[in-house]
Amino acid sequence: MATDTELALPRAKDLAAFLRSRRESLDPKRLGLPQVGRRRTPGLRREEVAQLAEVSATWYTWLEQGRNVKASSKALEAITTALQCTAAEKRHVFRLAGQPEPSSPKAPCEKLCTANQLMLDKLDPLPAMVQNARFDILGFNQAYCDLTRVNLGEVPVEERNCIYLALTNRTWRQSIVDEQDVLPRLVAFFRANMASHFDDPLWQQQLAKFMAASDEFGALWQRQDVECVSNLQKRYFHPQAGEIVLQQSNWWSAPRDGERLLVYVPVDDASREALAAITPRG
Repeated sequence: MATDTELALPRAKDLAAFLRSRRESLDPKRLGLPQVGRRRTPGLRREEVAQLAEVSATWYTWLEQGRNVKASSKALEAITTALQCTAAEKRHVFRLAGQPEPSSPKAPCEKLCTANQLMLDKLDPLPAMVQNARFDILGFNQAYCDLTRVNLGEVPVEERNCIYLALTNRTWRQSIVDEQDVLPRLVAFFRANMASHFDDPLWQQQLAKFMAASDEFGALWQRQDVECVSNLQKRYFHPQAGEIVLQQSNWWSAPRDGERLLVYVPVDDASREALAAITPRG
């Protein structure tokens, strides 16, 4: 049943900025909209979004201005459809609006009941770690340290965070071949996750820490990108073994906001040999 919620600042401001960024990213020609006059800004006009969503143009303008307006799940569904939001982006909008997340197919992933240090050690020589939704590294095995060339046991607990290490640790960053793609993706993951914890002091503290650590994070944060975690291939570089291509698989300890186990498996013979060279225990 659709319900109305009145948005409160600063959540309303974040929702407004996200909607505006999506509106400006759409090509009116691709959507088949008529060319009427000269467009002073890229993307759709607010009136066009309102027309596609069948909502009041004035109401949508207020929503995009960050005003304290009421937004029903039905209206949000229409707006996210008009803006051609992905499933992750739609969930992000609903979270910012304080509405129950829309039903959608579950991501294909297995759930793990526990993720502890014994399990991680048993996975060695496969690199593996456990992290929470804020990307704090809660556990790891020796193979993961060998892969990244960072002894996480010597890193202060408060700095054991994948995003923070990517921003501040040169060795960590140099181990990632596609770091120009990985960091933006991590920031998009964090933004999507934070929508459900916007008022949580721990999340706000983490965000402030990232902002203070690097101007690069601030620039990426302003892009308003959101993504869902998925199983991807990762390319690492080790000076002794060269490039190592690994399949990252994600396993959760709970259906929602649980700890996540990440295991990295070589995708070919060359990567298996390279990994074996830096993890001779196997």
